[in-house]
Amino acid sequence: MKISIFSAFYPFRGGIAQFNARLVRSLEKENEVSAFTFKKQYPNFLFPGSSQFVGENDNVDKIEAKRIVSTFNPFTYLGAAKKIKAANPDLFITNYWMSFFGIFMGLLASKQKKETVKLAIIHNLIPHEKRFFDKWLNSFFLKRYDGFIVMSDSVRNDLLTSKPDAKYIQLNHPWYDHFGEKIAVSEACEKLKISPIKKTILFFGLVRDYKGLDLLIDAFSELNDEYQLVIAGEVYSNLQKYESQIAASKAKDRIYFFNQYVPDTDVQLYFSAADVCVLPYRTATQSGITATSFHFEVPIIATNVGGLKEIIGKSELGLIVEEPNSILLKEAISSYFENNMKEKFQINIRKEKESNTWAKFANSLISFSKTL
Repeated sequence: MKISIFSAFYPFRGGIAQFNARLVRSLEKENEVSAFTFKKQYPNFLFPGSSQFVGENDNVDKIEAKRIVSTFNPFTYLGAAKKIKAANPDLFITNYWMSFFGIFMGLLASKQKKETVKLAIIHNLIPHEKRFFDKWLNSFFLKRYDGFIVMSDSVRNDLLTSKPDAKYIQLNHPWYDHFGEKIAVSEACEKLKISPIKKTILFFGLVRDYKGLDLLIDAFSELNDEYQLVIAGEVYSNLQKYESQIAASKAKDRIYFFNQYVPDTDVQLYFSAADVCVLPYRTATQSGITATSFHFEVPIIATNVGGLKEIIGKSELGLIVEEPNSILLKEAISSYFENNMKEKFQINIRKEKESNTWAKFANSLISFSKTL
């Protein structure tokens, strides 16, 4: 098939770009794939992080994507649609994770040839931080696609609430396999300058208020000095709030806060050092962090929000905390270590690896597209 994909790609950074780089590499083994991406993704003044782009020294998969559209410049929308149309795709794929993109991503699909199948991979439909215009923008977008891929019950339910007649397929989020393999705990801890003998709890990923890092810090503060907490990810909300909370914690000397975007080459350090990864989220759909953690065979403790329970609990790949609550998180963490659950969960993770490959995801996507 001739396939065109629009999404975030290199030089943009982040989980969506990583997801689509792996998808392109799987699809291009048996198809002709053209990748398209943003000229500018967000206005700088609206972007909460230090940069939207990978660093010069980041070792990422540099997908050769044509940069065709600026989201905040409507005059680029029709030109972008024409460039995709000129590639004459049998299948047009886009990725949707923010209602802000609804207008131009809807137009990209509507301007393609009638015989081109339009397929959207929905990472998130209902924003964690809701706005009054979300429903209208989502509706505009959804009407212009033939089919959808979802990766959790939560997103499936949101899709069917917004578009009851939607044609969709639900697939597991493939596990990331491009960060390298685990290294020795002692080596990882030495490079991170943390203790190699303490029980290591990891919070990984961009820090936003809905992710509940404050709950984890409170929970950790009640654990004894056998534990250490590693926080790795750039803060996209109020940095001072977290710094003040850590400074006031009686466990502050055992909290290591790496407030930075973690390049692909360094991801293995954090997961190699970790005994468990904690997702104390207040809201969620699915999470790319699970796909990374399980690649490194690190079990997860997560709150029962969105699709986390179906990913983690169904196959016993970790523990589920029934609500975002610091006391319950503390109890779960204590139970995990006191009952030596790590090895049991790691055995289950290894059993699941073959069910969550990129090749399986790509093949299922192609098969579904042929039914539309």
